[in-house]
Amino acid sequence: MHIFQKWRWVVLSFLALHAAVTYSSEPVPRGIPGNVANNAEILVLQARQYEHGEGVPQDRKKAVELYCQAARLGSPEGQYALGWMYANGRGVERNDNIAASLFEMAAARGHAYAQKMLRFMPVPANPKAQLPDCLNRNIYARAKATPNKYYVNQSVSALVEKLAPQYEIDPDLVLVVISVESGFNVQAVSARNAQGLMQLIPETAERFQVKDAFDAEDNIKGGMAYLRWLLAFFKGDVALVAAAYNAGEGAVEKYRGIPPYLETVKYVNKILSRYNKTTHPFQPGVVSRTSFIFTSVGAEQ
Repeated sequence: MHIFQKWRWVVLSFLALHAAVTYSSEPVPRGIPGNVANNAEILVLQARQYEHGEGVPQDRKKAVELYCQAARLGSPEGQYALGWMYANGRGVERNDNIAASLFEMAAARGHAYAQKMLRFMPVPANPKAQLPDCLNRNIYARAKATPNKYYVNQSVSALVEKLAPQYEIDPDLVLVVISVESGFNVQAVSARNAQGLMQLIPETAERFQVKDAFDAEDNIKGGMAYLRWLLAFFKGDVALVAAAYNAGEGAVEKYRGIPPYLETVKYVNKILSRYNKTTHPFQPGVVSRTSFIFTSVGAEQ
């Protein structure tokens, strides 16, 4: 056992060193805006300096803090490096479950060494996703300066953080939808029989292969799959996506925009006030066609 642990440490050390050199000159990761990626890259470089004491006093706790900031910006290298710190107890208490979750996040964004690292991680005793506190988004505030705040359950936040990269969706958008739809109530049921965290009606749950709408992970996967589809269908227009999530894509196409339903108008305003972004990257290949709204607009112009 001692020999295995020794070789595991040697392999992990080699992969970490090789990745640090390789990814220091990597292009901007997909799905991350250039300015955000640049900020994340700077944070990673600063973190490495503190981790290794290069030009600054060695401070591994500071390195962990900086790696975590980069990870929150969606940096796969930040996620990978933070996982490495947890895998080896550098600046933090060792936690293989957290390390594995971080490696999974980075691997989902195409980080080759995170994918390799997962092969050497022990099977976690707790199969549920675990993330460090710095990645659990507990508070959401409105875009307008008001005292209203929105609580985010940590276990739900951890699941969203883990799963979002697989669907290439901003976890903030998913958490905002959950906050509006169910208030983070896993057992929520609406008058229209929409169920669970992301309030999936039975037809939508079946459409996106959700077996148990009251299982948090299954529900979130189905909701993310639907959001990914809507983002592609409406070309990343967050307002139209929100309207369709509430009233259905058919209603949005019928009215060529946000349907004039009071509930839907309020819903869209609530989503936009909490999310702060009007557009989101999308994957064209997810749908066979985009909404004719965009075709008709192009024809009119």
